Amino acid sequence: MNAIEAFALRPEGAGEDTGHRPKGRAIARTWRDFLHSPRNNLSADRDRWILWLPVCLGAGIGLYFLLPAEPPLWVGPLAAGVLLALVAAAWRTVPGAVVLLLGLLAAALGLAAAQVRTEMVAAPVLAQKLGPVTVVGVVEGVEDKGGALRVTLAPVSVERLSPARLPHSLRVTVRTGGTRPEAGQTVRLDAVLMPPPAPSAPGAFNFPRMAWFDRLGAVGYAVSTPDILTQPLRGAVGDAVEHMRSAVTARVREVIPGAEGQIAAALLTGARIGIPEPTLEAFRDSGLAHLLSISGLHMTLVAGLIFVGVRGVLAAVPAIALRHDVKKWTAAIALLAAAFYLLLSGAAIPSQRAFVMAAIVLLAVIVDRTAISLRTLGWAALFVLLTQPESLVGPSFQMSFAAVTALVAGYELVAPKLSAWRGRGRGRWTRAPALYMLGIVASTVIASLATAPFAAYHFNTVALYSLAANLAVMPLVSLIVMPMAIAGLLLMPVGLDWLPFTLMGWGLDGVTIVAETVASWPGSVLYVPPMPVGGLAAVALGGLWLCLWRRPWRLAGLAVAVVGASSAWWSAGPDILVNDEATLIAVRGPAGGLMLSPGRSDGFARDLWRERHGAEEAVSWPAAGGSTGTWPLTLDSPPRLACDSVGCVYEARGLKTALVQHPAAVPEDCYAADVIVATIPVRRPCDHTLAVVDAWDLWKKGAHAVWLNGTAVRVETVAETMGDRPWSPFTRYWEDRR
Repeated sequence: MNAIEAFALRPEGAGEDTGHRPKGRAIARTWRDFLHSPRNNLSADRDRWILWLPVCLGAGIGLYFLLPAEPPLWVGPLAAGVLLALVAAAWRTVPGAVVLLLGLLAAALGLAAAQVRTEMVAAPVLAQKLGPVTVVGVVEGVEDKGGALRVTLAPVSVERLSPARLPHSLRVTVRTGGTRPEAGQTVRLDAVLMPPPAPSAPGAFNFPRMAWFDRLGAVGYAVSTPDILTQPLRGAVGDAVEHMRSAVTARVREVIPGAEGQIAAALLTGARIGIPEPTLEAFRDSGLAHLLSISGLHMTLVAGLIFVGVRGVLAAVPAIALRHDVKKWTAAIALLAAAFYLLLSGAAIPSQRAFVMAAIVLLAVIVDRTAISLRTLGWAALFVLLTQPESLVGPSFQMSFAAVTALVAGYELVAPKLSAWRGRGRGRWTRAPALYMLGIVASTVIASLATAPFAAYHFNTVALYSLAANLAVMPLVSLIVMPMAIAGLLLMPVGLDWLPFTLMGWGLDGVTIVAETVASWPGSVLYVPPMPVGGLAAVALGGLWLCLWRRPWRLAGLAVAVVGASSAWWSAGPDILVNDEATLIAVRGPAGGLMLSPGRSDGFARDLWRERHGAEEAVSWPAAGGSTGTWPLTLDSPPRLACDSVGCVYEARGLKTALVQHPAAVPEDCYAADVIVATIPVRRPCDHTLAVVDAWDLWKKGAHAVWLNGTAVRVETVAETMGDRPWSPFTRYWEDRR
């Protein structure tokens, strides 16, 4: 039992100093009265207080990533040291304050862990576009990408880059043809390299931050086929694992044709790049995309199936079952199987988190502790957050822990009643199938509700029929797909894998049919406006309040979560968007949807803007001489867009915005327009305008978003939303501001 548990479970009045320190006694008495008051009644859940330590740790990590500028490295450790000293000082004198101080200490440790992790993974990042240049590097990984290969290299040399400026790793897209590179080989190729691209809109996915923690310093594309310079050293563990993954991927795709073979490879080795885009879209729109990423579901099925199968075999042998603790043996074997699956899947971050959670559960079985509990989940969260603090801000961590927390809390609530019902009276054996189906339905509903707000925040979409899709495919996945995958791996060394892999393909064919059918239903996807960070924090806090407490006032968390989820609709989206290369502009149309400038430039930004701002289909701009909207224009009138050969005029919310594309339009627009958005440099002052955004601003600060509001204009930039952080590519902008 640790210190906080001992304090939480001790009898009332224990440890008070009755001889001196009246101020300490008064504080302790006040805190105790607060906890024991009928209104709060927190003391009834003393044994749950410890569950909030991972929450406090995550709060400190979240605070770090929300800071607008990188704090000095000593801030987190110093805060943790000061709070640790306060905890030690208050342990006997003011015991009632220890709980609060421990929560603050956990938050300070989270801040310190994030700072240390950022410093540990620091590596050079390419500052600007470079190439074509000759690159020599060691292949770290190869993934198929729809007719091309995505090759990750540990560079040995890059033309025009000194050794001190070499990235730790870089990723290039290579055209298929010629010899396929393999992990461990040293290759030479010519490539165009670029820094990790900045977000396409303020608040969008922060790829540079993810690349920083992956130590990925450059991305690009090859303009030549790779030349193999040296072969890998045989016997190296990492290379052996990569060769094994490649062999399994190739074998699965050989036995299972088409998209199902690509999905099977994704489930076994994590190689999901080759899945056709229409299939990916169907899985996303039906709410089944989680099946394509190796996570807690897959790790649980692998460990659980091995556990049940091995235990059944050992229990059938009396000489073993009567002399040994079969349950512990099978837990150890299942743990080894999960570790093997982790290596086979490529040990991606989501897979690592899933393995940690499964390992803690299995270790709990080995040491005779409760295997599935919120406390076990809390230890898993602590481990992941301390070793990989950056995972807190990613969708994988948030969605997986939200689902598991909700499921475990629901299980704790209903398990005793269901167990009693199952074993009561006649017909108890016929109740097992009913409980199994009820478990699938309840688990799917709970997990879908728990993860929906996080999916809406990160992907701006909610699959409305995901419940139906998951209910239909879960029996296929748990009874056919994953068991046959395990059987195929076990039989592969003796050449009998074709039968289980074929059956696995049939199961995946059924899963694909369900995904495509559900995705084709009308209104299968709800596009959600961007949710503010505060709304997501309210969802997380409300959900944790609901799940971690047991008293009736836990239901207050549900109201907080609902309010947070609804925050996506509290404010309107931007009226104008401009990408960082000044090649794409979007404005709000008369019907409220996005109207994108003509052309095919920056297709990624086009798709992202459409999804983030709730427009199912983007509307084209009027041709030169044309217009949209009607006169007269008032504050409440629909926006109006009129274009000519040198630009457009956009009028909305009582303000006139000039969208300038030619220098000849600048002098007139400087006097006539309230706002200027120019894809060229504006080389003269515009004193009559409320805001000016030109090509120089886009180059220095990235993509811009503009809100118009009668007499006011609000401008957000990618540089400012990313902050002055080590992963920000806008170093010149922040250096000028210092």
